[in-house]
Amino acid sequence: MKILVASHTYIVDLNCEKLRALSQLEPDIEVTVVVPKRWNPGGVQNKIIETEYRDEGSFKIVPVSNFSQNHQGLLTFGTDLISLLKQFQPQIIQVEQGSRGLAYTQMITLNKLLGFKAKNVFFTWWNLPYELKLPVALLEKYNLNHSHGIISGNQDGAEVLRQRGYQGVIKVMPQLGVDERLFTPKAQPELATSLGIKKEEFIVGFVGRFVPEKGLLTLLKALVSLKNQPWKLLLLGRGELQAELTKIAIENNIKERLILVESVPHNQVTNYINLMSTLVLPSETTYKFKTLTSVGWKEQFGHVLIEAMACQVPVIGSDSGEIPYVIGDAGLIFPEGDSQALANCLLQLMEKPDFARTLGERGYHKAMIKYTNKALAKQQFNFYQELVNSH
Repeated sequence: MKILVASHTYIVDLNCEKLRALSQLEPDIEVTVVVPKRWNPGGVQNKIIETEYRDEGSFKIVPVSNFSQNHQGLLTFGTDLISLLKQFQPQIIQVEQGSRGLAYTQMITLNKLLGFKAKNVFFTWWNLPYELKLPVALLEKYNLNHSHGIISGNQDGAEVLRQRGYQGVIKVMPQLGVDERLFTPKAQPELATSLGIKKEEFIVGFVGRFVPEKGLLTLLKALVSLKNQPWKLLLLGRGELQAELTKIAIENNIKERLILVESVPHNQVTNYINLMSTLVLPSETTYKFKTLTSVGWKEQFGHVLIEAMACQVPVIGSDSGEIPYVIGDAGLIFPEGDSQALANCLLQLMEKPDFARTLGERGYHKAMIKYTNKALAKQQFNFYQELVNSH
């Protein structure tokens, strides 16, 4: 099977592991990844990324000239894309820029003009309801009408696509998996000592942005109510709430229990997760549906959950967005914004170490079966086979 995937996501080599795994599942699978030749992440001045061609046999990364260097929806490719398509002749074309991506429109049109009869697929994370004005509404309608299948990163996203009128097959799975070689249970005694963490302390962990929608204020409120318990809070990340979190900690005489660590390289995050007695993702939905658009946010997946699960760390999450589906019965779930319910979850794990260990083991098995790059590659390949074999 010849599979062509296009997205700016795969400029970062770390993000390519699932597609590499896909290319190795069977001898006749070839994966060619189209990435923009030049990309400017976040529109930061003087931070243009120049991508390079890579040939790993059945897996190739091919930079193609592009228009728009920092806007996912407006990204399109130059004429060198045509020669690549003619040479590769894909059976699957997947574009990971959402339902309104111009690059997807471009691929659909070239697929038709060049007579390939490849199956058109796109990936989306979008999980909020919305309405569109012309001409964007027509663009999305064209893309949906010519899609043989869609991969949505979450259940809510699949429901939104149904509301948009799509009646074809939708596979729900995340874009990226967890690297089980990196995220694995491993004691970190030296790091614990350097951070002043003692063996008997219960370490509540959070990894991510310090912003209101991540629910950190709810988490801190829950912990303040458990002041009599021997916990510490390990926060890994940065953001606008840092000063307020410190202020609340000082006011409640728990400043010495707060461990703040600035963002670290991704390959070191596993070390900090392995210090945690539990990882908490207390995200809070903020969106409001308006007439012509939706504003705000709802948790799209929570990748750090599967990283913690792979480290056999028990997880607690709110019921925002995809979190309950990711956790399932492999952790604890509480109503978003409910600090008392979160405190009860934390207390369960503090007082019942055997139960906490059981949840950690459940999470580990779920991550290994469902969320490693190889596991996701198999799910994606099975989905492609379903599309290719359908009429």
